[in-house]
Amino acid sequence: MSVYAGFNAGLALKAALAAEKAAIAASYFVGRGDEKAADKAAVDALRTALNAMDIQGRIVIGEGERDEAPMLYIGEEVGTGNGPEIDIALDPLEGTTLTAKAMANALVVMAFAPKGQMLYAPDVYMDKIAIGAGYKAGIVDLDASPADNARALAKAKGVSIEHLTVCVLDRARHSSIIDELRNVKARVLLITDGDVQGVINTTDPDTQVDMYIGQGGAPEGVLAAAALQCVGGQMQGRLHFRNDDEIGRARRLGIDNLDQKYDLNGLAAGPAIFVATGVTPGSLLDGVRFKNGRVTTETLVMSSIDRSVQRLRSDRPV
Repeated sequence: MSVYAGFNAGLALKAALAAEKAAIAASYFVGRGDEKAADKAAVDALRTALNAMDIQGRIVIGEGERDEAPMLYIGEEVGTGNGPEIDIALDPLEGTTLTAKAMANALVVMAFAPKGQMLYAPDVYMDKIAIGAGYKAGIVDLDASPADNARALAKAKGVSIEHLTVCVLDRARHSSIIDELRNVKARVLLITDGDVQGVINTTDPDTQVDMYIGQGGAPEGVLAAAALQCVGGQMQGRLHFRNDDEIGRARRLGIDNLDQKYDLNGLAAGPAIFVATGVTPGSLLDGVRFKNGRVTTETLVMSSIDRSVQRLRSDRPV
């Protein structure tokens, strides 16, 4: 059977509906200061929706290992048991702090791929670099300096480096990256959380983000790679281990080469479906809105099969 079997508009729409339900559930906790409650609401709603889908689903990127997460843990099976075998990477609420503090850019994100097509990434850090579509292979490289990558991308775009915008997660560990980029006159867009969205922003001209650089979660790296796979972007990543426990996590998931540099296909080979629903308003998506007894959501749906990108705005009774 083709790996494309079962990957169609119907599956993408069902995935979008599942993400919308999780976003609505989490939205009730926006601004209430309770990160755990917001995350639990999203997890519960997403799990219920996935279990109603006609898929043989398995969580490969989730809330953590089984002893750390009661639901949507790595290895958990979801779906009715009928239909295609699907590996699922998800973050039921990317931006728990953003949600609790009513800040921008909280999302529900999820990616579907046929079994075995996504890296089973442990919950460790990953060094990442990503750009959008339209460039020849090898324009940027994880092993090159941030300044050299910025120069190379600016040359490929045919612009001066002053017109280049690089997205970086605002963390102390990135101070040297930020300084180096600013020293060569590149613009640096700092984000407080949500590096999945940071990578995805490179695919959307409206965000004016040209490149993403930095160290963030490895599971989020796989999710972002699935999104890039849908639109033809480029990405590289390398796992970063801080201690023996994190190395052990990688070993348990079958990762032997701890220094491997993964390209886009190594992180998330096609085909893939990616969905993201806004919880709070942000640069990529609007948030959940309640008005006159109805609730409105906005969802981004990407498919690598036909390189399609759709925005779905749903309106339904509360």
